[in-house]
Amino acid sequence: MPVWDDLVGQEKVSEQLDAAARDADALVTAVAAATPLPETSKMTHAWLFTGPPGSGRSTAARAFAAALQCVSPDRALGGSPGCGFCDGCHTSLIGTHADVQIVRTDLLSIGVKETRDLVRRAQMSPATGRWQVIVMEDADRLTEGAGNVLLKAVEEPAPRTVWLLCAPSLEDVLPTIRSRCRHLTLRTPPVAAVADILVRRDGIEPDVAAVAARATQGHVGRARRLATDPSARERRAAVLKLPLRVDDIGGCLKAAQELIDAASEDAKQMAEEIDAKETEELKAALGAAQGGRMPRGTAGVMKELEDKQKRRRTRTQRDSLDLALIDLTAFYRDVLALQFGTSRALANTEMQDTLERLARGTTPETTLRRIEAIAACREALDRNVAPLLAVEAMTMALRAG
Repeated sequence: MPVWDDLVGQEKVSEQLDAAARDADALVTAVAAATPLPETSKMTHAWLFTGPPGSGRSTAARAFAAALQCVSPDRALGGSPGCGFCDGCHTSLIGTHADVQIVRTDLLSIGVKETRDLVRRAQMSPATGRWQVIVMEDADRLTEGAGNVLLKAVEEPAPRTVWLLCAPSLEDVLPTIRSRCRHLTLRTPPVAAVADILVRRDGIEPDVAAVAARATQGHVGRARRLATDPSARERRAAVLKLPLRVDDIGGCLKAAQELIDAASEDAKQMAEEIDAKETEELKAALGAAQGGRMPRGTAGVMKELEDKQKRRRTRTQRDSLDLALIDLTAFYRDVLALQFGTSRALANTEMQDTLERLARGTTPETTLRRIEAIAACREALDRNVAPLLAVEAMTMALRAG
């Protein structure tokens, strides 16, 4: 199965990457590593993948990395790189290839130190593969200093190093970096395509897959989680009841607190297992005694890990809260669609009666103001406003309409 099959609804992008992978394969096979890329080549040293959440930015980057490392013998017979089965493809896709570095962060940003380490690695020749590939899944989280460090590496690339950067939009990356990258824009996958891949890849029942794909509006990862995780469905159902609970000030404040508590609990559950494993591994590496006593001079290292875990929990909580706000936006989008006289492509068809009741009882102008209130809440959270304060302001705005 070719690696491009993982790119749901991205046929144009797949064609471009496939052509670039063919040129890259011909270059490595036919000429010395130090030879510069010809101007007519569809391959280049730096790529920027942008698209909305769920469009598959990191999936496209990983698939391209696998195609660059493909060692299938079929290539000699005219086959396209990226077979999906050879050792190069397999290890690249699962993240164990020696020359494919996958960079993602559980923290709020990527700093200068981490970026300098990547730049040093990028200057090395491939150890076993055909290219040295750096996949940065969260390029939008680079600090300004880290971006300037990366710029130097992108300006003066090593002969067989490829940077694959992923970000939601061009504006999330420094202009000096994006001007040196080849840009690929991914779209939100069609709902039918997402449902189809859930059935084929995950064995999910067609009806369940269709509901999950429609509810998440084409976000593959969220659709898979919604279809397979009962707790995710319960949390989403609780969020969609919020519009019915903001009739008075007390209800607004209570609903806001419960939304924050749910996000915190979700973050806690996700972090507990990872944090415990990290802590035990670090203690073992530092030579902790049998009873748990740490050697002298290691307190600073443990404190650094605790700070990292705290920042990760903060980001996880914000991500969970943002996901709830996206679901809430989709709810009011459905209300607006009904107010304009259409029921096509509703995300929450299981709540049609509630949606129709709200659509009849309010105006499109009111619904738009409520959608704007949710967007304002998301912007406030991005600016580090206290989550409870931001959500309380939002619920009050939803009540006012």
